Amino acid sequence: MAEQDRAAPERCCSYHTVQRRFPVLRWLPQYSLQWLQFDLVAGVTVGLTVVPQALAYAEVAGLPVQYGLYSSFMGCFVYCLLGTSKDVTLGPTAIMSLLVSAYAFHDPTYAILLTFLSGCIQLAMGLLHLGFLLDFIACPVIKGFTSAASITISFNQVKNILGLRDIPRQFFLQVYHTFRRIGETRAGDAVLGLACLAALVGLRAMKCHIPRIRRVELVSIRISRLIVWAAATARNALVVLFAGLVAYSFQVMGSQPFTLTGETPQGLPPFQLPPFFKATANSTVPFSEMVQELGAGLAVVPLMGLLETIAIAKAFASQNNYRIDPNQELLAMGLTNLLGSFVSSYPVTGSFGRTAVNAQTGVCTPAGGLITGILVLLSLAYLTSLFYYIPKAALAAVIICAVAPMFDAGIFRTLWRVKRLDLLPLAVTFLLCFWEVQYGIVAGVLVSGVLLLYTIARPRIKVSGQGVLLVQPASGLHFPAVEFFRDAMHRWALAASPPRCVILDCTHISSMDYTVVMGLADLLQEFQRRGVTLTFSALQAHVLQVLLSADLEGFQHFPSLEEAEKGHGVDLDGSSRVLLYNASRENMLPTSGLIQ
Repeated sequence: MAEQDRAAPERCCSYHTVQRRFPVLRWLPQYSLQWLQFDLVAGVTVGLTVVPQALAYAEVAGLPVQYGLYSSFMGCFVYCLLGTSKDVTLGPTAIMSLLVSAYAFHDPTYAILLTFLSGCIQLAMGLLHLGFLLDFIACPVIKGFTSAASITISFNQVKNILGLRDIPRQFFLQVYHTFRRIGETRAGDAVLGLACLAALVGLRAMKCHIPRIRRVELVSIRISRLIVWAAATARNALVVLFAGLVAYSFQVMGSQPFTLTGETPQGLPPFQLPPFFKATANSTVPFSEMVQELGAGLAVVPLMGLLETIAIAKAFASQNNYRIDPNQELLAMGLTNLLGSFVSSYPVTGSFGRTAVNAQTGVCTPAGGLITGILVLLSLAYLTSLFYYIPKAALAAVIICAVAPMFDAGIFRTLWRVKRLDLLPLAVTFLLCFWEVQYGIVAGVLVSGVLLLYTIARPRIKVSGQGVLLVQPASGLHFPAVEFFRDAMHRWALAASPPRCVILDCTHISSMDYTVVMGLADLLQEFQRRGVTLTFSALQAHVLQVLLSADLEGFQHFPSLEEAEKGHGVDLDGSSRVLLYNASRENMLPTSGLIQ
């Protein structure tokens, strides 16, 4: 009996562990017919969105269009089992397609290997609980990158709207050659592309202004609003379908004024190992050389993929009042890319646009993704012959409308009002991303890191008192701040005539490393040589233990500031001149008020 009692909690613990790793086990036992209805509608709606977008994003990635569809179904199935958000959909996105274009050299072999390696890295990060590394990418860096990507991707599609060919992919060369050759614009492509853009913008605006359907209204009104809402939600599929029918009509009549997508291989991709070498006409590129050529992409692609997915999952979890597990999201992303590489997928991540559609259609569980994945597989199996007639101008219009909202003009005004210094990493990231994506991201992270380290190395310190100085660091003391703090103490206390005793109020100091302890030991010795006192007050227990363990000579500590004042026989609560030391300048700024 005792053994059974001990075994019961162990079985319960094991079941909870399995549930945490496979979140599908939490909602599947409660699954109902009503949930199925909502999931079916959401899955079909997202499927009608993902198919045209997948074809378009493959163009952004510089790959044949079928690779967009190859990348669109694995995430639907894996996330249903491992994902912790009911709303998130995984698949090709504009941002990830841009990164693949930058690092995979428009070669499917490199793109698939990048998928495999990114999946391994993301899976390892999830198992090691390294999701916190994403916290070091500041919001201005992300905003700068996405805004630059919006402009880059949009302008990259201008050539397809105008029907221009052989335009370089490097942004500045692209701008130069597009304007230089604008006289070669194909009228058919331009008219169709602009018409598709207008239709997409109009349908999106229409969707935003549809009143909420109420049960008290007439059935005919409710049905008409539902039809308009469905058309606006599936606008990408409708516009691409209409453009394809127009192109087919011209083909039947014996003329073709549009640039078409062309032949697309029919059937599902083969399930096979990702390529670990590349065979060329004259030689074979080994795995090690391929990894070297992928370079910074092995860091940028998995990190940006995780960042995009977790940011989207957190946003919709907060909006719909549920919680996600970031480390479990890492596992879902990693396994999606790992398995995706076996079906010729390029790296995928969470899609904000399709996730929003999923949430708006009332999806109840991740099972909606199963319907989306099945629709993609059916498209690959039976509809690829129809993709031949899709005009590239229509796909370009879909991309432009998808990425245009990513440009956030308001962030510049917001940062100017809130904290102007944050404009620096934003501007650096934004401008350098037009040169090379990796340079912009790395430079933005470095600049934001330097700004963070500067606040640590130059902490704000408040000083008050007349006979005895009260020194109050406004934040923790860490090793980069040691010399700065010692110089400040020399200026305020030891360089004064006569030297002044100091009470160091440590209320806000929550940690202290060895270098700081040694710096304080040197300060104590200097104060002792000058015959003045350096007293510590209000040290937190774990910080006090660190200083006691160091056995500092002359160390004095009082549990509170009041007791330290009594020990010196002074009252610092009276009227006194207050000095605020500004770390960005070399002087002390007098202010009014009292330091508590």
